Amino acid sequence: MILVAVDDLLFSSKIRTTAKQAGIDVTFARTPSEILEQARALRPSLVIFDLNSAKADPIATVASMKADDGLASIPTLGFVSHVHTAVIEAARQAGIDDVMARSAFAGRLADILLAAAGRPTS
Repeated sequence: MILVAVDDLLFSSKIRTTAKQAGIDVTFARTPSEILEQARALRPSLVIFDLNSAKADPIATVASMKADDGLASIPTLGFVSHVHTAVIEAARQAGIDDVMARSAFAGRLADILLAAAGRPTS
């Protein structure tokens, strides 16, 4: 199961559709409290963050996850416009495991979901 902290309708739809086609369970959470609660309850194999999301406060949420012994080991991946270098650096400082440009994330989405689900990628 993959937890997704994305409030952009286009990316939410793309993730949901790609996951459904691959038979992978995804759960969406939009606020920091929802994200942390779902991460504790579901123990996802990956948490995906839209680093531009105002609602999810992704930098602070990642920092909270990585500071929590029960959540720190859950892999995190964020996507962001490649021109937002300050956001990329802040995410890395917060402890995010991987950061990708939005275009690279969209292009590799199926493989990202499959790998997180422990299934072979293309």
